[in-house]
Amino acid sequence: MSKKKVLVTGSNGLLGQKLTDLLQPLENYDLIATGKGENRHPNKSIKYILLDITNKANVDEVIQVHKPDIIINTAAMTNVDACEEDQAGCDLLNVTAVDYLSSAADQVDTRFIHLSTDFIFDGTAGPYAEDGVPNPLSYYGHSKLKGEELVKRNCRKWAILRTVLVYGIVHDMSRSNIVLWAKGALEEKKSINIVDDQFRTPTLAEDLAMGCKLTCDLDAQGIYNISGKDFMSIYELVERVAKYYKLDMDTVGRTDSKSLNQKAKRPPVTGFDLTKSMRELKYAPHSFEEGIAVMEEQIKNN
Repeated sequence: MSKKKVLVTGSNGLLGQKLTDLLQPLENYDLIATGKGENRHPNKSIKYILLDITNKANVDEVIQVHKPDIIINTAAMTNVDACEEDQAGCDLLNVTAVDYLSSAADQVDTRFIHLSTDFIFDGTAGPYAEDGVPNPLSYYGHSKLKGEELVKRNCRKWAILRTVLVYGIVHDMSRSNIVLWAKGALEEKKSINIVDDQFRTPTLAEDLAMGCKLTCDLDAQGIYNISGKDFMSIYELVERVAKYYKLDMDTVGRTDSKSLNQKAKRPPVTGFDLTKSMRELKYAPHSFEEGIAVMEEQIKNN
């Protein structure tokens, strides 16, 4: 069996580290992990090279030298409010860098797998199938939609994997996620107000990494929804975290999106229909509670 050489961008992030854990031990994959700073993954035996995806010359050189069979682009600016405030920075990572990477990939006949988001939708018709009509409400959503369009325009061999509200834990976390935040707030009995008018299908990072691998295994082409299978409001998410850890909800109040005064608008109802990815990729995500159990096991082991 010939090895597939896979280059992962953003390998220091949550998904990037989960992909490293998944692909690095496999005999049929030759992994190249890349990032802008030093390698934060605890396994220092992995092949890691510096790559600034916002530097065209650096992107061209790395891809020309290594000629990967597949690039998985996990790098992005994903803080929705920060994207609204720093639109130039958002464009650089989510649009310009995608243009550089996808163009360079096509030059050496590399398959390009790009991560996208439910925030390309306005949330009036969720949960969405892959053929849903995009209409982003935020600058972040607009930037990710532009990225998708560049991938389709620049590459002959491509897949776009859309995901929703990713959670999980790794050795060196640069930022938290909603499940960890909810667990911490409940344990500390903080007084918090949670929106009950936003609905999502939260995604375990391991499931998203597996979706990437299945796409690589099958050389799949096109758009795929890769998220959790359980559809819930953000309030219900916190309730389910509380129930799992046997914590009470006494300090948790309900609120709506308008009361939060967030800089960026959020789509009210997203979440994904997974029929296509389950059928074509044989994607099989954990339930939400199974996902928390996976994360909790890792917390205990660390």
